[in-house]
Amino acid sequence: MTRRKFLTRSLGIATAASGLSFASTVGWSMASPEQGHRVVDLDLFDASRQRPVPSRLHLPLHKSASRPIPLVVFSHGLGGSRTGYSYLARHWANAGMASLHPQHVGSDNSVWRGNPLELLQRLQTAARESEALARVLDLRFVLNQVLASDQGQLFDVSKIAVAGHSYGANTAMLVAGAKVETGSATLRDLRDRRMQAAILISAPPLLGQGPAEQVLGSVSVPTLHITSLEDTINLPGYSSTVNDRIDIFDAMTQSPRALAVYNTGGHSIFTDRTTRSGPEASSRIKGATQELSTIFLRQSLHFGLIQLNTEHRSEHPAMKPKHAELLDNQKTEDGITQWAYRHKNLLDRLVTRET
Repeated sequence: MTRRKFLTRSLGIATAASGLSFASTVGWSMASPEQGHRVVDLDLFDASRQRPVPSRLHLPLHKSASRPIPLVVFSHGLGGSRTGYSYLARHWANAGMASLHPQHVGSDNSVWRGNPLELLQRLQTAARESEALARVLDLRFVLNQVLASDQGQLFDVSKIAVAGHSYGANTAMLVAGAKVETGSATLRDLRDRRMQAAILISAPPLLGQGPAEQVLGSVSVPTLHITSLEDTINLPGYSSTVNDRIDIFDAMTQSPRALAVYNTGGHSIFTDRTTRSGPEASSRIKGATQELSTIFLRQSLHFGLIQLNTEHRSEHPAMKPKHAELLDNQKTEDGITQWAYRHKNLLDRLVTRET
């Protein structure tokens, strides 16, 4: 396999005019006086690439330019859209953080439409290197547009993170600093140095680039890796399992990082869909993922009081906290140890590493 095809077989399916307008407010979530958020759809167009980048922005209700807020840029999986992963966006907004969800038109939900006999061809087209690189540029473009808009003063530019699921996790890895050969002289460095942290959910490997440590060992921002024992991708000629997600975690030797492996739930359980795991398992996995990702973002972006406990190199199968009395102390800062105890019945393992 050539280096230029580095993402052609690295994908998971998540069934799931230049200038910026904030005029299209889609709706409001159910909100209490302390929590709530606002959803805004943005119809953006990158004139330099002649490519539309429709996006959705989730904003906390209580925000002001005098107290800028963190921002998470989220990349959807193959076949997704800007409306997906709303359970994460809502939770982050309720926690005081904004999230921005661009839609990658070359690998979005349009792949499911059309002649079923041509589906494989549409998926292969969406997996080309040109689309993989276009996704990175989508993230860069939409972030530039939002920060340059009248609303840009709402965001703390020192507290920006990237996140993604499946193909979107590949995109997030590239933006976070993965070293790849693209075959494009103008795209030697795909890293966006504004990103201070990355959340990688069900990340497939970046194939055709040599050892994983060579590709991912330069990622130095904090990373959170989330997967499950049943997190398997099966495509014609390609398969990827939870072991690939663990290998990615292990390869990021320069990243202060954490890995959560659930004991149930398939690849698509991290989307908005209920999936065949059933509504109860889906709800529990999503709730735990909401909490863990928020703990991680607050710690890595230095926002709020929740801290991620990475003081010691440790592995915790079905983890119990070292000091159970901490759970009874309401004044104790919450953290990953307490999260693991609360969700121990869902966890196969939790691994933390500190460089």
